[in-house]
Amino acid sequence: MAKGTKIRRAAALRYDPAQDDVPLLTAFGQGLLADKMIALAEEAEIPIVYDAALADMLSKMSLGDEIPPELYAAVAQILVFVSESDSAYAERLKSIRK
Repeated sequence: MAKGTKIRRAAALRYDPAQDDVPLLTAFGQGLLADKMIALAEEAEIPIVYDAALADMLSKMSLGDEIPPELYAAVAQILVFVSESDSAYAERLKSIRK
């Protein structure tokens, strides 16, 4: 790979407050696998957030790991975006908070 070329990365997180204390890393890919993950998410109409710095930090984790406290703020912003983009997810969050 040429010097200065960025590696494409994609990660998938899961957060279901009914069963998870904190969000979990459920998938990670680089290069062609990242492209495939993004294409599948688009096809399934899953909201996508592009954040290269966060993807880089997530790349150092193992699948199934809980998001560490230092990433809570960044992941919270993603959860807000997802709940604003996906009304079913937002309703699920509201029902759990009651």
